[in-house]
Amino acid sequence: MTSPARAVVILQARLGSHRLPGKVLAPLGAWTLVEYCVARLVAADVGPVVLATTTNPEDQALLALGARLGIPTWAGPVDDVLARYVEAAAAWPDAEYVLRATADNPFVDVGTSGRLLKALSDGADYAVEEALPVGTAVEGIRRTVLLQAEREADAPYDREHVTPWVRRTDGIVRVTPLAPPDVRAPDLRLTVDTADDLALARRLVMDLEAGGRDARLAPLSEVIAAARRLAMGEGT
Repeated sequence: MTSPARAVVILQARLGSHRLPGKVLAPLGAWTLVEYCVARLVAADVGPVVLATTTNPEDQALLALGARLGIPTWAGPVDDVLARYVEAAAAWPDAEYVLRATADNPFVDVGTSGRLLKALSDGADYAVEEALPVGTAVEGIRRTVLLQAEREADAPYDREHVTPWVRRTDGIVRVTPLAPPDVRAPDLRLTVDTADDLALARRLVMDLEAGGRDARLAPLSEVIAAARRLAMGEGT
């Protein structure tokens, strides 16, 4: 039996991306994109981080990577990602909250997870911060609400994207606190969905590591500053 945890962080990942297949194992400097995601979620230190992938044979590579990184893994449904979350969280039955992260976001704000847990513990059922750069947030969901969604959501879109049912259903307490000033940059796109996004992520890593920093753990404020430099043609 896995040890109790107040929250469990579930990172969804698969190699079969439609736009950029295999992107989660694409190198960003010395580490893969998914390793950046894991490192930042682990650094948040709010609960165990689970790498939740699919039962597709190609995704065995992600299960092996999780084992090498020393984090729990789960292989679940390919398209019913909502069920995959519920299954992955089952090993932590005492966890009251589930944090959702996706493996196309290598620069997640390390501090957002803790701030969301505060919002959830204050009474919210669902929380996500506003004004962060695109691709740097996570979502927080009360476990009972996630289980309700798994029982009641039946549209394929809701099952694949996990939280749309939660974000629109009456009776669920949702909050969207404003992110701290030093990480507010909603105009910036830091997710990796296309080849251009991946190229930008690699340039950001080069810029951040030029001074000897481990880019996996660079504060989001520094990532934002690097992105601004690059946009002005001043970066590495």
